[in-house]
Amino acid sequence: MEFDFPLFEGALLRRYKRFLADVRLTNGKMVTAHCPNSGSMKGLSLPGSSVLLWESANPRRKLRYTWELVKADGVWVGINTNRPTRLVTESLGRGEITELAQWPHWRREVTVGESRLDLLLETGQRRCWVELKNVTLVEKGVAMFPDAITARGQKHLRELVKLAEKGDCAAALFVVQREDVHSLSPADDIDPEFGRQLRWAREKGVAILAYKWRVSPEGIFFAGPVPVKMK
Repeated sequence: MEFDFPLFEGALLRRYKRFLADVRLTNGKMVTAHCPNSGSMKGLSLPGSSVLLWESANPRRKLRYTWELVKADGVWVGINTNRPTRLVTESLGRGEITELAQWPHWRREVTVGESRLDLLLETGQRRCWVELKNVTLVEKGVAMFPDAITARGQKHLRELVKLAEKGDCAAALFVVQREDVHSLSPADDIDPEFGRQLRWAREKGVAILAYKWRVSPEGIFFAGPVPVKMK
């Protein structure tokens, strides 16, 4: 995915109320940007961090700028949780996600049971339900999810198990928006219940997949699979 809009560089002053971030641009101007990430963003909200924002042309928007990237541990990290669906569908179209390559058609945000899952893949009468999880937390090269307790994430896993038990394909796909990782594991110290349910889901037939993307000021590009290790 190439960015089709200019990005503006600045230094993070603070992130607060989850969805707000004060940034000083390189021209000295201070702006308040929308932070499109509801997680804790552990390790990514340090004052002084280099960030990249984009500016909306919509005059009705209360906040003109949106925070897109931050530099951490020497690499750019994508913090925008609205990106994974586009990243994954582009990769599906190119056949890069091999475990899901057999489903040529997909729909976004399909309601099933008590949840709305990110993707429904289809071929003929066969279906594969896919829930995407954006990953930004990395410790010693290990991508960790979640970075905060996620009751919603636990609910999605339970829904995927129900679908797998009915005979449909079901998968949880972790989208790592940074390239400095060699594996992915559940963050049991942050949300032990999510980790427990993730292991249970795999035992029940839910595919647990992880892929990483290389993030740069030019765009976010597919970088390959990441082994999932449950510890």
